[in-house]
Amino acid sequence: MSQVKRKEEYIESLWNMVENGQHARSVLKSAMGEEFFLETLEELRDDGLIKLDTDGTEIGLTGDGMAYARKLIRAHRIGERLIHDVLGGDFEVGACEMEHIMNTGLVDSICTLLGHPRECPHGKPIPEGGCCRRAEKVAYSSVISLTEMEIGSSARVAYVCSTQDQQLHIIDSLQIKPGALVTLHQKYPSYVIKCEGSHIALDEEVASNIRLWKESTNSAPPPDTAEAGRRKHRHGKGFWNRLRK
Repeated sequence: MSQVKRKEEYIESLWNMVENGQHARSVLKSAMGEEFFLETLEELRDDGLIKLDTDGTEIGLTGDGMAYARKLIRAHRIGERLIHDVLGGDFEVGACEMEHIMNTGLVDSICTLLGHPRECPHGKPIPEGGCCRRAEKVAYSSVISLTEMEIGSSARVAYVCSTQDQQLHIIDSLQIKPGALVTLHQKYPSYVIKCEGSHIALDEEVASNIRLWKESTNSAPPPDTAEAGRRKHRHGKGFWNRLRK
């Protein structure tokens, strides 16, 4: 591992520690394992990115360190959403590579493409970017939880978020994937939806983790727009297929 990447791994781990309210150097040492070196801590301190207490047992990020970490974490979690929702595959490994490419314009473009997601697939918050702030109202109103749908309405899945990997696998096995059309049939005593030709019962917790594009498709398009809609769908499918390559 290069020294630059090693430093960035330290900074990412420190951000995660901040999120969990942890400050002990021992936590960082455990997270880094064999990649933990006192020399790296000294370099990060000299760079003005981390701070240590007088006896070195507690550690944290400086203001500059938080700003740097924010870019890393945003790139990582946007990468997770891209790979999980669009490309498929091991989103954790792929995102680890993407976080080191901190081109703000590229990350913001992917964020916009995904509809400014607020959480990574693990349910952790994605730090807000300039693209999110400029379209904040649009971003919040364009995606809703399945629990917010009206009975009888339909919408396409935008993405799925959960802090539980097992729950993500269950949802994926039910073919509830980005782009799938979902129709809500009932909310009580359980949520019943139709997706990919199958009727599926879900509890409220699972249903709340399924996010859909707000625009619904309650009825078939008028005859004069049906073909245009099919052309748009084919064009969109081709676009996502090109991204997968």
